[in-house]
Amino acid sequence: MTDINQLKYSYSLRLGDNAWILSHRLAEWCSNGPILEEDLALTNLALDLIGRAQGFYKYAAELEGKGKSEDDIAYRRNERQYFNNLIMEMPNGNFADTIARQLYVSVFEYYFFRELKNSKDETFAALAAKTLKEVKYHMAHAADWTIRLGDGTEESHKKMQKALNELWMYTGELFEMNDVDSELMAQGVSVDLSMLKPKWEQHIIDVLKEATLAQPEDIYMQTGSRQGIHTEHLGHILGDMQYLQRAYPDAKW
Repeated sequence: MTDINQLKYSYSLRLGDNAWILSHRLAEWCSNGPILEEDLALTNLALDLIGRAQGFYKYAAELEGKGKSEDDIAYRRNERQYFNNLIMEMPNGNFADTIARQLYVSVFEYYFFRELKNSKDETFAALAAKTLKEVKYHMAHAADWTIRLGDGTEESHKKMQKALNELWMYTGELFEMNDVDSELMAQGVSVDLSMLKPKWEQHIIDVLKEATLAQPEDIYMQTGSRQGIHTEHLGHILGDMQYLQRAYPDAKW
């Protein structure tokens, strides 16, 4: 790979990993949703994310130039070779935990893909434009449920606030940048994450205010995914996700 292709490969891999791992978490709600409508809604969110991951993985495979497919990239890497943000691998917990995670992530993704669609890389721009249409729904869905739970019963308010507080420590990593971001940004390819944080934070504050919830206090922020360092949860996800491919490599159906 050329240097620029290596940078784009790393960037595309990270974006694919974020979508792929979160899709697995949301898919775990299939047949377990609190109501039938949400069972379908969360599963549809997972399908959107799988489609997004496929697009970014396919581009990563093309950039790598080793004849791999998106399936090879999805299923045949070890834990330290994944670069998804830690919040994506957090367990679903109860419904409030899942909604809090989705609120933080989808609001970030809305502002992120709104910028990435202006990338000078045509593939990134096209994938971002398609993703943005889906993310608008994801964001509205998460915000609506945050408000319903926060401004609902005493119990739902308590659980929603607890979920927001516990996941807050994983939000700082969404805005971390490394050399890949900086070098691609200089070429008009990637997004300046630092400029997204004020917009993200104000959007979250506005939703929480309507939900009668308090913004969590700033605390120590968890990090590590840019170096392939993860929580113990990712290993369990990959154990489930990759079993068939590893047990029967190159199997045909």
